[in-house]
Amino acid sequence: MSESMITKQAIATGFKKLMNEKPFDKITILDITKTCGLNRQTFYYHFQDKYELLNWIFYNEVILVLTKDLSLDTWPDNLYNMLTVMKENGTFYRNAINHSFQEEFKNYLLNISEELFYNTIDHIKGDYPMPEDDQKFLSRFLSFGVVDSIVWWIKEDMVRSPLTLKKQIVSLINECKMYATKHPPTLS
Repeated sequence: MSESMITKQAIATGFKKLMNEKPFDKITILDITKTCGLNRQTFYYHFQDKYELLNWIFYNEVILVLTKDLSLDTWPDNLYNMLTVMKENGTFYRNAINHSFQEEFKNYLLNISEELFYNTIDHIKGDYPMPEDDQKFLSRFLSFGVVDSIVWWIKEDMVRSPLTLKKQIVSLINECKMYATKHPPTLS
């Protein structure tokens, strides 16, 4: 691991520790640098502000886990791994999602899930051609359901286990796939 990455990890660890203790809005760059034993100049060399740091953490802990070798076959396990990381850092993600980060979080997940659903629909539609606009609409619809379920799960203190939530989401998606193959949508 490069020295720059080690420093970013140290800053992220200090920031996460602070996010477990107080709200995002109350954390300053000075707080972060004191916690990780670095100076402000070092922080600003690596991150523009705490929002960029928050995005970096989210991307490295959640998005990379979700998108690693992402395919129609791997998405359930990737979803479980992502939910597990979030549950292990529950206070941090609840604090982050309750602030301006929520929209960026949702947008990241919406873009990834929409593409995955689009490809899934394209794969299963087989003999039932579907206009591209309908396929995009259906992909977006399913994406909002899944992503809002994850956001709700976070806001409700992650009461369900990651495995339970994964099973519920996968089950619903599989039911939609089975229904779609028996009853091709006619959205136009």
